[in-house]
Amino acid sequence: MTIEAVIFDWGGTLTPWRTVDEHHGWQAYAGILHDDEERAREAARALRTAELARWASVRDESRAFTLAQVLQDAAAEHDERALDAYREYWVQATHTDPEAAPMLAELRDRGLKLGVLSSTPWPSAWHQEWLHRDGVLDHFHATVWSSDLPWTKPHPSAFRAALDAVGVSDPSRAVYVGDRPYDDISGAKGVGMRAVLVPHSDIPAAQQVPVDVHPDGVLHRLADLPELIAGW
Repeated sequence: MTIEAVIFDWGGTLTPWRTVDEHHGWQAYAGILHDDEERAREAARALRTAELARWASVRDESRAFTLAQVLQDAAAEHDERALDAYREYWVQATHTDPEAAPMLAELRDRGLKLGVLSSTPWPSAWHQEWLHRDGVLDHFHATVWSSDLPWTKPHPSAFRAALDAVGVSDPSRAVYVGDRPYDDISGAKGVGMRAVLVPHSDIPAAQQVPVDVHPDGVLHRLADLPELIAGW
């Protein structure tokens, strides 16, 4: 059966995995809110605790969440300057793999529809800007971010939202490329898609779910994807 679309995960797939101290991001946020160092430390701890609880809901129930919900859970003020500081800290982990652009161009030249489906609490506008910065946004027919959805991977509705966004009604005609066996591979195969694993990410233990699933392919370099799926 001919493949019509390829949909990608973002972090750890289109962007190489980079281990970052998430607590430092919240310290950057809290440091803008509070001049007092102790209050800032307390606020950062509360924000990180709230975020971890939300990620536990992703792991256990596939419930999507947003930064606004984390702030609310932690009883923290929503402050645009603090968000800018938080975002600036995370920019280091947002850069697209240099092999992505030529790979995406080759797939588009074949007539394939391309999309993104990512589990993220960050606003879609941030992601769009980063993809635009790296010169790859225009390669995609659609991008779907879980911060705009009630559910995230591996929930079937998240994958169906991405399929609908790229205009593919038959999941068996689409491939999903991601770095997480549970969220990405089992989720995609659960709705009838083919799935390719990028096995390089150091996924935090608290976010891992043991699963017996086998990808249709394993990808060590994005540049090799067009050849990998050429006969699919």
